[in-house]
Amino acid sequence: MATAPKTDTSRDGQYLSFFIAGEEYAVGILRVKEIIEFGSPTKVPSTPTWIRGVINLRGEVVPVVDLAAKFGLAATPVTKWTCVVIVETELEGQIHTMGVMVDTVSQVIDLAASDIERTPTFGTRVRVDFLLGMGKTGGKFVLLLDIDKVLSASEVLQAAALVEAPLQSTEESAPTGEPPPEETPLPPSLGG
Repeated sequence: MATAPKTDTSRDGQYLSFFIAGEEYAVGILRVKEIIEFGSPTKVPSTPTWIRGVINLRGEVVPVVDLAAKFGLAATPVTKWTCVVIVETELEGQIHTMGVMVDTVSQVIDLAASDIERTPTFGTRVRVDFLLGMGKTGGKFVLLLDIDKVLSASEVLQAAALVEAPLQSTEESAPTGEPPPEETPLPPSLGG
């Protein structure tokens, strides 16, 4: 079992910024594993609309969450800049790898504690409890996401269970002595 990543309570440090529906957000760089090109995730029946599907990341099944849809906005349109930020998040005491679909990745920014303002109580598109604060950079503000809270809501846990259930039942249904059914190959850019 993996241990939980350490949380920096001062919130200063490096952040990866990206755009969702025209708004710039950022997540702590220590939570980011990699950035990959958006391909065609495999759809999983009975999952919420903000779960775009799953990808095969070097043998690991990774759910892809459309943050715009999760925040109650229109689903993210797929363009040549759309990508998936692979993050590690803590869900119920265990570390999980999840993909976050974004319009485009912007940059890595350094924020000192003095560059971070308190979360506003109004005027944001996302729930206030999903935010760590607002980072001041280059004369503008970037919303800093608390990725554990964004991806640990009960509906994400339920969706992750829905994603894993069909995969486990497929493996369990293979007759003894026969290999499980072959996986659908994914494009090489998705690690398939």
